[in-house]
Amino acid sequence: MISDIDITLVDWSRAQFALTAIYHWFFVPLTLGLSFMIAIMETIYVRTGNEEWKRITRFWMKLFGVNFAIGVATGIILEFEFGTNWSNYSWFVGDIFGAPLAIEGILAFFLESTFIAVMFFGWNKVSKKFHLASSWLVAFGSNLSALWILVANSWMQYPVGMEFNPETVRNEMISFWDVLLSPVAVNKFLHTISSSYVVASLFIVGVSAWYLLKKRELLLARRSIVLASVFGLLSALFTAITGDGSAYMVAQKQPAKLAAMEGLYQGKSGAGLIVFGVLKADAHKDKEDNFHVKFEVPKVLSLLGYRSPDAFVPGIKDLTDGNKEHNIMPTSEKMEKGRLALASLCSFKEYKKQNNQAKVDSSLGIFRANAQYMGYGYLNDPNSIIPNVPMTFYSFHIMVGLGTLFILLFMITLYLSLKNKLDKQRLLLKLLILFLPLGYVASESGWIVAEVGRQPWAIQDLMPVSVATTRIDATAVMTTFILFAVLFTVLLIAEIKIMLTQIKTGPEGGKNV
Repeated sequence: MISDIDITLVDWSRAQFALTAIYHWFFVPLTLGLSFMIAIMETIYVRTGNEEWKRITRFWMKLFGVNFAIGVATGIILEFEFGTNWSNYSWFVGDIFGAPLAIEGILAFFLESTFIAVMFFGWNKVSKKFHLASSWLVAFGSNLSALWILVANSWMQYPVGMEFNPETVRNEMISFWDVLLSPVAVNKFLHTISSSYVVASLFIVGVSAWYLLKKRELLLARRSIVLASVFGLLSALFTAITGDGSAYMVAQKQPAKLAAMEGLYQGKSGAGLIVFGVLKADAHKDKEDNFHVKFEVPKVLSLLGYRSPDAFVPGIKDLTDGNKEHNIMPTSEKMEKGRLALASLCSFKEYKKQNNQAKVDSSLGIFRANAQYMGYGYLNDPNSIIPNVPMTFYSFHIMVGLGTLFILLFMITLYLSLKNKLDKQRLLLKLLILFLPLGYVASESGWIVAEVGRQPWAIQDLMPVSVATTRIDATAVMTTFILFAVLFTVLLIAEIKIMLTQIKTGPEGGKNV
């Protein structure tokens, strides 16, 4: 337990990282999805020789370029913050966490940054096939970057493939493949990139719908909508499948997050899945009814979380107070074990200096017996293991609700496009434009669930956020927060303005048929 933690510093450090991550994620999904659709468009051009497809490819490529450039700037700042604001975290797990980030920079980022020059400036300078290969390599490179970053993030949610070294007080990697192929990492990567493809598809569909409403660039708009609708529908269906896998892993590895996602204050067997609900302001683990209104599908939460319709799903009360019937240890007991682990670690270091081998072995034995609860030793309140329930609950249901609507929207849009009836559906076209920003809302909501839902942990069960920060003046973090807020807002406004200008201008050699 740490008594000299500067809560103001912790809060501002969290706020700054959240700010950077949220702004960065405005740019990433479009990069991931648009890169592949551009490569598909260019493939059609190379195979058919149809110059209109080349024109379509180059138009979307311009919008991709603007988004890519600004996204890189925010991403670099995000990674630097681990060293400036979270040095204790970086010291504790740098040997593990740094590996995928290093691979991302050396391999993936260099791959996409090398071939993106050919992609943009190689038209008519290199062969069609080499240019096409460059476009595909940029797409693979950008998605490969996402893989390594998501592997690093997944390790924070479910730390595996490591061993704690009491000599250095650091975690060290013992299995790279366990880190890379962790079931949490695999599900998170697949779910994140497929949801990003949905965002990019909504972007293309929305922009194309605007052209149809304005009766401009009709051929470009029609072809783009068909391609994006197919890509988006497949991606949205796959997102639902991988979302189920991700939720299953949350149930297994982060039960407090699952309880917050479903507003489950008291555990139950055969727990239902809440499709829609409104939490009471005074919701509490000791109350039976914590919803003003809710629509629940019986037993589905148990089925999805534990693959059995009658399985017991622990609620907030069970996780904090314990449940002997279901072998759930009270958080207070975990805190005691965690403090014992920290105390024995300190004793180990002290006896090591004194060359008292018997005491060293005894301390090390006590530590190893309680090491899995080490992070709990820093906590002051058993209830602190529960994340912000309303924020997690509503973000999760917004994400799922919008994701379901996206599937229906792509199906309807594709059907009408193939029947050549979409041009006349002005209300639907306006709706398609409206759904463009809603894609970002769903995507950001997913990250809120992932990150807010694992609080108070920087590393699940091993290190609370309050211990991970750099010991610096809170004023410095506050100042940079304000600077970053201004800078990122300016960059976002600049991107939107440039995008809108480019869309209004249209592709080069514009045609209205």
